Amino acid sequence: MDLQLLKSKFRGSMLGVLTGDCLGSPYENEDLLTNGMKLVLQKSLDKLEGPAYKAPVMQFTDDSAMTRCVAESLVERGELDLIDLAKRFVKSYYQEPNRGYGAGVVTVFQKLRGNKFKDVLLPAREQFNGQGSWGNGGAMRVTPIALFAHQNYENLLDLTRKATEITHTHKIGIDGAILQAIAVQQCLHLDPNNALNVCDFIEELICKMDKIEQDEEGLDLAEAQPYKRKLNVMRKLISEDKEGPRSEEVIRHLGNNIVALHSVPTAIFCFLRAQKPITGIETENPLRRAIQYAITLGGDTDTIGSMAGALAGAFYGEDKFSSNLLKHCEASAEFAHLGERLYDTVSTQ
Repeated sequence: MDLQLLKSKFRGSMLGVLTGDCLGSPYENEDLLTNGMKLVLQKSLDKLEGPAYKAPVMQFTDDSAMTRCVAESLVERGELDLIDLAKRFVKSYYQEPNRGYGAGVVTVFQKLRGNKFKDVLLPAREQFNGQGSWGNGGAMRVTPIALFAHQNYENLLDLTRKATEITHTHKIGIDGAILQAIAVQQCLHLDPNNALNVCDFIEELICKMDKIEQDEEGLDLAEAQPYKRKLNVMRKLISEDKEGPRSEEVIRHLGNNIVALHSVPTAIFCFLRAQKPITGIETENPLRRAIQYAITLGGDTDTIGSMAGALAGAFYGEDKFSSNLLKHCEASAEFAHLGERLYDTVSTQ
């Protein structure tokens, strides 16, 4: 792949995390399925993309804050340093606690600070009576790892597991982060100038998750290989007629909440579905379409929008982002630069 394109994809994926987060945050847990609310969102994004529109800069949430910590640690340490990463998470939280952190992860941070980082994995293991968290907090911040380890699949899996376990130790939470990471990696290696074969993209994910989800004994799951099952459902949904499935069907079958199983597949679906026009979303830009579609599904809009944005940015690269819109997103220049710093770090290894 052309190195300039690859650099653009690194920058684009980090911008996708930020943009989806900033755009999605105001609509978290809102019902956007009505035509009226979809129109409100449409007009808002049109204004943000338009020239000389004065509006307050949209703040990012814990999704981007923790993603930034991962990226900075990888760049500055040149490897995954769990103690350094845990310290960055905790410092970032205590400096800016109003970024929307969940109660569970705050408890982990408090315990990490309390034990002076002697065992950075213990607090997360103690969560939820020792079961660990099922949430999407690992998946939402995994993009820098996917970029950092994109050339080595086994290393990507290993680093994703280790980094996720600082806050999420249940296999559902870990495997959700892995699914998001390998989806970003797949996007990174595809040429955006060629039409994306959506079915092949899903099939590749199914094959990978089939192996990853083999070891599930003693997890008391309602159904074996839940991510593989979701991906099979996704394949059926994406194969429906030209209009695609109704949003209500997507929410019912894939989900839109903070559980990793009910949000990571949804974000991937949004990216893939946005390869074609979507009724009610008026834009020729498939990257914006992916993020806007993710937001219209409601629920955990900032995280699902952020994950969908990371995938779209990794596929299309930086050029698909509206420069006017980026001006309204907090720290957009910083996140693009972080993507480039990650690219430089990987290139010199």
